[in-house]
Amino acid sequence: MMLGTKILEERQSKYNGHLKVLRGLGFGTYIQADGLTQSGGIVGVIWKPALRKVNSEKLIVKNCLILGLGGGTAAKYVRLYWPDAKISGVDIDPDMIALGKKYLGLDQINVKIKIQDAYNFSGKFDLIIVDLYNGEDFPDKFGSTEFLNKIKSSIKKDGVAIFNRTYYGDKRPGTVKFGNKLKSIFTKVEWFYPEANLMFICRK
Repeated sequence: MMLGTKILEERQSKYNGHLKVLRGLGFGTYIQADGLTQSGGIVGVIWKPALRKVNSEKLIVKNCLILGLGGGTAAKYVRLYWPDAKISGVDIDPDMIALGKKYLGLDQINVKIKIQDAYNFSGKFDLIIVDLYNGEDFPDKFGSTEFLNKIKSSIKKDGVAIFNRTYYGDKRPGTVKFGNKLKSIFTKVEWFYPEANLMFICRK
C-alpha cells in the first residue's frame, strides 16, 4: 500500500469479493474490489475525459442509464456535464452502493438507484453507460449479441452508449475482440483511450 494511504473500511461482498475503502494523498477516497479500483480515485481519470468528449459533441442528455453504478463516479461526471439529466443507476451489489453513499457522496448526486442484475434493465435513454465488472471480471453475458442489441434498441435516435473495458496486460485481446463485435452491431463505434482502459463510444 502506498505511503500515506489509510484504510477506512473493509467488507466482503457476495458479488465483488473483498471491498476496501482507501484514502490517499494522490487520489483521495476510492473503493477497491479485490485490489482493483472500482470507484473514486483513478476511475475519475477514466470517466471525466470520456464524458467531456461526448458532451463536446453537443449530445443532449435528458435521461441517462448507468449499468454498473458502483460508488457513483460515472454518475458524478454525468451530473457535471448534464446538470438537469435524470440519472438511473443499476447495480447488483448493495455493499458497493452502501460504500458509495457513505464515502463518495453517491447520495448527493440525485440518482434513482435500482439494486438488480443489469441484464434486466428497461427503458429508453439518451445516454447509456455500461461499466459492468465483478472485481476484475467482465461477465460473458454482457458481451452477448442479445445484450448488446438490447443496449442498441434502448438508446434513443441520436443517443450514445459507452462501454468501459479494462485494457492492460492479458485483458487487451478480449477487449479488442469485444470492440470488433460492437462494430458489427452499432453503426458507429469510436475507440477512446483513457488511462489503462478502453472506452467504446457507440451510436445507433
